[in-house]
Amino acid sequence: MLTVAALYHFTRFDDPATLRGPLAALCEAQGIRGSLLLAREGINGTIAGTRAGIDAVLAHIRALPGCATLEWKESPAVEMPFGRMKVRLKREIVTMGQPEVDPLAGTGHYVTPSEWNALISAPDVAVIDTRNDYEVAIGTFEGAVDPGTHSFREFPAWWQANKDRFGNKRIAMFCTGGIRCEKSTNYLLGQGVEEVYHLKGGILKYLEEMPEADSLWHGQCFVFDQRVSVGHGLQPGDFDTCHACRRPISAEDKQSPDYEEGVQCHACRTEYSDADRVRFRERQRQVALAAARGAAHLGQDIPRGEA
Repeated sequence: MLTVAALYHFTRFDDPATLRGPLAALCEAQGIRGSLLLAREGINGTIAGTRAGIDAVLAHIRALPGCATLEWKESPAVEMPFGRMKVRLKREIVTMGQPEVDPLAGTGHYVTPSEWNALISAPDVAVIDTRNDYEVAIGTFEGAVDPGTHSFREFPAWWQANKDRFGNKRIAMFCTGGIRCEKSTNYLLGQGVEEVYHLKGGILKYLEEMPEADSLWHGQCFVFDQRVSVGHGLQPGDFDTCHACRRPISAEDKQSPDYEEGVQCHACRTEYSDADRVRFRERQRQVALAAARGAAHLGQDIPRGEA
């Protein structure tokens, strides 16, 4: 059994480029795969490997400047959910495109999973899902507002266009692992919203701790690796990925006449050119050949990332 660790931490890295080499080398030496993003504002990513390997990498990260209080979420995986290891330098560890937003200056009130149900059931609370539309489509909390965004960059514009509909309500926000809420709650505080809350540890922590019988979560949670989705207890779900657009797809979606494995699904059938589909078919042929040899094909990696 392998361990998957999802993590993020906001801190000040004066020169993140100097951190990249040693971190990448350690991951390689420990057989760790996944993706880690480094920026001046901190670190974010998801990694998988043996218990000993994960422990070694987490110890290394906790020793980085300002990272002693690093928290992370763990879940099991029977098979390695990543094809390779990537340690990348970025402008932001989660891209919002709002330079004035600074989670270190303040965020919304943290709400534990055990307290979350009562909060979002209150009549004076508006619950907002800060994730993207393809994530919301396979699961969300009861009564949550879906902004319908394609990327996190769109959230500020959505708020400006919709803020009046929330009146004087308290705002409760959630995302997969908590990182987007660090920025979105800081953003709302900067916009003058007085009472802002967010789910500590995100959906992943809620699904880990909340008994299914007591849960207000409906569906599955999209995750940023080849498991595609997880459910209560963080057990792997039953969604697959369209390897053209990277959206989650169900067994029913695969029955659509618009679905062609590795080439298109019902959601992206009009988004690519014929030339794109020729490339996708060749990639899918290579994936099939690799599978026949018992090897993984790196083209199957899921490029998105969030903790």
